[in-house]
Amino acid sequence: MTVVKICGNTTLEDALLAAQAGADMLGFIFYPPSPRAIGVDEARTAMAALRAALRAACQPCPLLVGVFVNETAEHMQRVLDDVGLDLAQLSGNEPQEILTTMNGRAFKVVRGKTWSDWRSMLIQERPDRTAGIPAFLLDADHETLYGGSGVQADQALAATLAQAHSMLLAGGLTPDNVSDVVRQIRPWGVDVASGTEAAPGKKDHAKVLAFIRNAKL
Repeated sequence: MTVVKICGNTTLEDALLAAQAGADMLGFIFYPPSPRAIGVDEARTAMAALRAALRAACQPCPLLVGVFVNETAEHMQRVLDDVGLDLAQLSGNEPQEILTTMNGRAFKVVRGKTWSDWRSMLIQERPDRTAGIPAFLLDADHETLYGGSGVQADQALAATLAQAHSMLLAGGLTPDNVSDVVRQIRPWGVDVASGTEAAPGKKDHAKVLAFIRNAKL
């Protein structure tokens, strides 16, 4: 079944709703320019409350992902440990060696224009990559934004890559189109931020529920 990552969560209420609806991964953005950014202190409190609420309900906790842009490995690992997150998503122009430095706790976002730069590293089965996490995330090219643009990724490239890799697909996905995308491209997983929002940084709960349901059809 398709893995679903709900990204850009800024409140405990939104994260808990997505977790209870069956999201497999939740993303929290630690990039201050983003309208979906969350602070470290706020995130630490929310993660503890989220895990406690799911434990009380006897529900598993999704993988919790910190989204970073052009940060050092030391900074990202410190935030992961401080907040209580499982993985880092590298969404900027990070150097390739940073993945090795993260010791299996990170995956990289690539875009159509940057795929060739990362191809040789990402197509191999890295021994430090933990099973159950994506090999990489494919997102849309955008001149100024590092994600959440609402623009679709290169669908032809996505279909090719999905045949061979545990790829998360992002970019322009919504509750209305995700089932078609999943049927046509067959990605390992899908990632959404703006497509499930009422406003930047605030989830529309009906859209979250519909997206998860439709992605897992």
